[in-house]
Amino acid sequence: MTKDLNTEARIQTPNRTEIDESYCWNLADIYASDAEWRKSKQLHERSLAAVESFRGKVCASASNLLDCLVLVSALSKEQMRLQCYSSMRSDEDTRDARALEMDQEIAQVGADFASRTAFIEPEILCTPWNMVEGLMKEEPGLLPYKHSLKDMFRRKKHTLSEPEERILAHSSLVADTPNSVYSIFSNAEFPFPEVALADGKTVRLDKSNFSIYRAAKNRDDRKEVFRAYFEKLYEFRRTFGAQLYAEVKKNMFYSKSRGYESALDRALDGSNIPEEVYRGLIANVRANLGTFHRYLDLRRRVMQIEQLHYYDLYAPTVPNVDLKFTFEEARDLTLASLKPLGKEYCEVAARAFEDRWFDVYPNQGKRSGAYSNGSVYDVHPYMLLNYNGKYDDVSTLTHELGHTMHSYLSNRSQPYVNSHYSIFVAEVASTFNEALLMDHMLQSISDDDVKLSLMMNYLDGARGTVFRQTQFSEFELSIHEAAEKGRSLTGDSLSELYDTLTHEYYGHDKAVCFVDEEIRSEWANIPHFYYNYYVYQYATSFTASSALSELVLAGDNDTLHKYLSLLSAGGSNYPIDLLKAAGMDMTSSKPFELTMKRMNRVMDEVEKIIRSRTNR
Repeated sequence: MTKDLNTEARIQTPNRTEIDESYCWNLADIYASDAEWRKSKQLHERSLAAVESFRGKVCASASNLLDCLVLVSALSKEQMRLQCYSSMRSDEDTRDARALEMDQEIAQVGADFASRTAFIEPEILCTPWNMVEGLMKEEPGLLPYKHSLKDMFRRKKHTLSEPEERILAHSSLVADTPNSVYSIFSNAEFPFPEVALADGKTVRLDKSNFSIYRAAKNRDDRKEVFRAYFEKLYEFRRTFGAQLYAEVKKNMFYSKSRGYESALDRALDGSNIPEEVYRGLIANVRANLGTFHRYLDLRRRVMQIEQLHYYDLYAPTVPNVDLKFTFEEARDLTLASLKPLGKEYCEVAARAFEDRWFDVYPNQGKRSGAYSNGSVYDVHPYMLLNYNGKYDDVSTLTHELGHTMHSYLSNRSQPYVNSHYSIFVAEVASTFNEALLMDHMLQSISDDDVKLSLMMNYLDGARGTVFRQTQFSEFELSIHEAAEKGRSLTGDSLSELYDTLTHEYYGHDKAVCFVDEEIRSEWANIPHFYYNYYVYQYATSFTASSALSELVLAGDNDTLHKYLSLLSAGGSNYPIDLLKAAGMDMTSSKPFELTMKRMNRVMDEVEKIIRSRTNR
């Protein structure tokens, strides 16, 4: 018999063997077993030698170029399939040494693959672009590669010689070390603290339980949970600091090696994102902290407390509304909310639940957080969750399903070479789905308290996606710029910087939200700082999806068609251009301004309910 995994009262995170198989993803759709994975890996390793036959003659003819690109694409697809299986097997339980070994083995194969193919791009770039265009005219089979070839020439000044490219390819063997060490330490070996709650229960605050009990109804419990968890992180700030500094130095190494002005320059160049988008986001948020502070004060008033503290930010805002959902209820709500996107979209989304694309519940050693992995091109996407039955978990499910549908539509519509969309576009699909869920929930209920709770949940989401992620983005930019100026990063300096930014964003000195001392170590709890300037895209995507979803919900079929075309476009163009085609110019401030208007409109509705409750 399996344990009841939907109850908030769970104290001990279960072992994976205690979870019903129906709630675990089915990796057998990729490989039937670890043994089959190993056989495929060995075959793949032997296949890599075929690349050598093109050395010195990649562009000798149109057929040569096509054959070379087709082979590399096929090998890349198989490499990704092997890598996805091993990484997801490892994520099931980060303590599993065999799965970790598989993940490390395929990483070494990936380094070998990159090394063997290092000559291809320099050879192509030695050929004048007009000659490459001529080859494409001669051989129509090259047309799917046109965008990637054009992008290759765009980045020509950052491409090195073959020997140098081979060295950088081999460096990937150590490049993932900071993230790997952080993941294993923070998920599997960190000495999570225990706290005694007001009801007499003792709780071990692993990542899953921290996400549950930081939202405890009892305020003293919340305060103690935050204090214990973040103080324990602070005890290990030197270790976490060394890990994050290593990540920053890695990013600096690659940016300098390729001749970029900064790590930010290199990170944005991959998707051809103008730097003004990144810096403009921070400037826009800084200029609109008044809107953020209005939300924080509304949260204080709805919770009926005198001074809002940071440990209050995840608590239920309406005491008599405690929304809980079984996973089956979450499934039904999600599928109902997606109806504006059409029958075909909903049918595929339903298959994700029926065919075990999800890994639903937390278990001991399981990777924290949630993600969608759509990189197994000719299978289907997979989603990792740590579902705890809260509305936030329903929203997370919907969010990841947005990524999954994006991957599904891109993989179905594009050849492999164009199937990998930019993260900059990816978060539009996920936050769009969240907006649909919120609209469905608000239309389905009439109780003012529940409406208030849901509207505050939307505002909480805006806080977490726009303001919080922009704060993270500013922190990430600041630590890279400090290191690039020759300053070292330590656990103490990182904590000091994080503390300063949090005080500024949350209006600590204006008594808007009191930021308790232990929050200075929160940076050590954020895995996204190991993703190389990733988090800003949550905020930019939220602003784009806010505008797009409002048009679709208003019945704008033209926008719906453009949106679905965006999801099917994969990486066939640059993300800025794809979003422009969908009606969103991300180089302007308009999407951000529309998001702020929507936030204030929702806050106006919250104010009305507060007034009506006061006058009862």
